[in-house]
Amino acid sequence: MTNRLHINRDHLVHQLRQMLRIRRFEEKCAELYALEKIRGFLHLYIGEEAIAVGVMSALSDDDQIVATYREHGHALARGMSMGSILAEMYGRSNGCSRGRGGSMHLFDKNRHFYGGNAIVGGGLPLATGLAMANKKIRREAVAVCFFGEGAVAEGEFHESLNLAALWQLPVLFVCENNRYAMGTALSLSESETNIAKKAESYGISAKQVDGMNVVDVEAATCHALDYIRQQQRPYLIECQTYRFRGHSSFDTQLYRDKGEVAQWEEKGPVKQLIQWLQRNSHFQDQELTDIEADIAAEISEAIAFAEAGEWEPTDELKRFVHSPGSQPPPTPVICTQDAATLTYREALRGGLSDALNSDLRIFLMGKDVGRYGGCYAVSKGLIEQFGPDRVIDTPLCESGFVGVGIGAALGGMRPIIEVMTVNFSLLAMDQIINSAATLLHMSGGQFNVPVVIRMACGAGKQLAAQHSHSWENFYAHVPGLKVLSPATHNDARHMLGMALADPDPVLIFEHVMLLNESGPVSETIDAPMHQAIVRHSGSDISLITYGGSLDKTLQAAKLLEDEGISADVIDLRSLRPIDTETIVASVSKTHRAVIIDEGWYTGSLAGEISAIIMEQAFWQLDAPVGRVCTEEVPIPYPQHLEQAAIPQSDKIMAAAKATLAIPEPHAKGGKPSYG
Repeated sequence: MTNRLHINRDHLVHQLRQMLRIRRFEEKCAELYALEKIRGFLHLYIGEEAIAVGVMSALSDDDQIVATYREHGHALARGMSMGSILAEMYGRSNGCSRGRGGSMHLFDKNRHFYGGNAIVGGGLPLATGLAMANKKIRREAVAVCFFGEGAVAEGEFHESLNLAALWQLPVLFVCENNRYAMGTALSLSESETNIAKKAESYGISAKQVDGMNVVDVEAATCHALDYIRQQQRPYLIECQTYRFRGHSSFDTQLYRDKGEVAQWEEKGPVKQLIQWLQRNSHFQDQELTDIEADIAAEISEAIAFAEAGEWEPTDELKRFVHSPGSQPPPTPVICTQDAATLTYREALRGGLSDALNSDLRIFLMGKDVGRYGGCYAVSKGLIEQFGPDRVIDTPLCESGFVGVGIGAALGGMRPIIEVMTVNFSLLAMDQIINSAATLLHMSGGQFNVPVVIRMACGAGKQLAAQHSHSWENFYAHVPGLKVLSPATHNDARHMLGMALADPDPVLIFEHVMLLNESGPVSETIDAPMHQAIVRHSGSDISLITYGGSLDKTLQAAKLLEDEGISADVIDLRSLRPIDTETIVASVSKTHRAVIIDEGWYTGSLAGEISAIIMEQAFWQLDAPVGRVCTEEVPIPYPQHLEQAAIPQSDKIMAAAKATLAIPEPHAKGGKPSYG
């Protein structure tokens, strides 16, 4: 369908009204900020109104918008009510995001407005992922991403444009080039200041346009949308514009002189259009007076609406951290597993195969997961079975492809994202923590993120300090995420299916030292994914662990048993949420505990579990809680040093005995004394 622009007087007057609504609203917001009715940061859109109005006028109702932190104009132009926007900026529960997002995070699911994003460039992968979902579902919608010129210095800009071009995705990138990234001029931060050229270097069609002229912006958008819909390829519009106010309300604007601002104000979008209409006898002063009066009334109503809004009760503080349990479940993963003995790698591969067979919305994406077969051969053979549209090889761009996966989840897909090793996840931490973990909360429950992110972790393969990490505790620290650590073959086989049934982001950590080990797998799960399991029963001490340390802990328990010491061994399985009931029940029975954790002592997950025991079972303890963690050193390369650094069975035994106040045997031999 060709999207032709029809210019007439009524249309131009309508566009002027829309720009004036934004201008007057923003001016009022500045006043309300000074009165401390609006708090936090406030980024005004004054001077850039033609872009929001021009672009939004050309979009269909089904097209999707990902905005920036300067998004009030985008939201108004998209049709969100002024009252709901202002109430959100007040932090009231009648705001568009129930007061959870504030000025920088406006959301509206009904209008496919996927929110502002306070992370510069953070929305680019999300919009690219929405476009990916649109293409896979064969939905005709175009994903539109607004961003400032400062974002072109971010990796997400380059990664997103490359992926959009590589996969031919229907996404419109709109750069609002207002010449200053916060206070740094574009000429001081970019060797190439023509942003359209940057897009063209990725094979993306691009156009520079006068962002102060609403007709030019709308015409360029109509052309871009026609191209995207017909070619199913991305497009970039660079809008040359200027913000008349500072970066935020705290900005004293010492980096530019007043004469420069005055020059740009003379060619401002509102002034330009009023003057053109008046010169061509299309507009009377009274008509402008009437429009201004209508807008003033709308603003007054919006203020009344916002100030009448209630504060969210503090007893609902934890609402919107996770999706409600009453959500209808997605298509369940159908398990085809018979009882068998498999390697951990084979168990993981079986889970992936069942998932891909169960639901066409599920796909696997990551570096070398397809033709290479996976770094650890977990996904070997899956591309031949399911094809490159379901098993998708990505470039080395973790922030980009993880963000795309999050965006695809927002668009209705069920992605499984593989990050080759946990250390590479640090490159995607922004997307995992600032997007996946927060979008449900910031949108007031409107947008959940059903994505599963798998990553290999752990030491023991002589990979030295950069490839031997256990970062589980980093992610277990973050509300909004669920973190799993399958230590057994049965969990390796079944946990993925449970994670895919969850409406929220789930991270699965797979320990590399387990991959070649064989073990039993059954037709059914051991327990729901959030429950800990007592893998060995005892009465003298509780040994609490997870992941790659479980086998070592079970070995220690058996050796302790030979010495007459009976141990509970708890496999946590879920690191967020932690099953405190199972821990407390065990400690209440044994009255002693040692926690085994491959993370470092300082800031470890073991420290968190120790605190839980102190808070909930202190009076049940007969001794201080012990910990066995990795030594405070980057993981060494030599095998003997690596093994000395990480938890081992002998260290676990020694810690258990110390907690039981059992002295070590005499150096010359003989039986230990239990005196």
